[in-house]
Amino acid sequence: MLGPLVKEETLYSEPIAHIGHFIITNSLLTSLVVLVIILLISFLVKGRVKEIPGRLQNLMEIVIESFLDIFDGVTGSRERSLKFAPVILALFFFILINNWIGILPGVGSFGRVVSSGGQNFFIPYLRGGTADLNTTLALATFGVVLSHILGVIASGWWNYLNRFLNFKAFLEIPKKIKSDPMIILINPIKAFVSLIEIVSELAKVVSLAFRLFGNVFAGEVLLAAMSAILAYAVPIPFILLEFLVGFIQALIFAMLVLTYLTVSTEIEEY
Repeated sequence: MLGPLVKEETLYSEPIAHIGHFIITNSLLTSLVVLVIILLISFLVKGRVKEIPGRLQNLMEIVIESFLDIFDGVTGSRERSLKFAPVILALFFFILINNWIGILPGVGSFGRVVSSGGQNFFIPYLRGGTADLNTTLALATFGVVLSHILGVIASGWWNYLNRFLNFKAFLEIPKKIKSDPMIILINPIKAFVSLIEIVSELAKVVSLAFRLFGNVFAGEVLLAAMSAILAYAVPIPFILLEFLVGFIQALIFAMLVLTYLTVSTEIEEY
């Protein structure tokens, strides 16, 4: 006979299939489903773009225009907003749909049962991709690395390198020590301060990843706890609240990445 069925909200994603040595987890499968959804919507909207817009096109234009207005407040110009918009909007919608899939009623009801240690564990096939730290770390790393790539393109590799390893500060000492003897004290301090920027960049990745993961995972745990109390009436307000939290967290993540891109491409010469 089957023992009691246990369903746990784990910090890690659960494997559901293997392709050779490659493990497919439920959060990875959800992320792939989200990519397919975004691609289908993109092709659907692109195929219906007309000079005289219909209802769907009008709606999409209003949404895009609203986002561009928000982006302008960070970038300071519509030209830069348009340049960054494809990446930022892609991140936003990918995170948003991932956040929402994890809290949709019934999504976690499909899965398989695995026996371990005399207990039967239920493993859902779909789990919010952003409730997996691996996903949020990948997204955060992508955003920060992209900001550095664009920073190098905007200011040149030498100027950008000196933001973190300020060789210029030491090279200036022999040239200016006669006219300004204090430079022998000031410039090494400048070089040390630039090293702190390296720690700051690592902190960006960690803070982005853990902020998104923590909020989404906590929301799923909260809904699971409320559902255990009463399966229908009680969780409804919390589901609506988590939909709002999912939207806010996706917007915060996207706006922070936009800020990093903007700052990196406006870098001054060091």
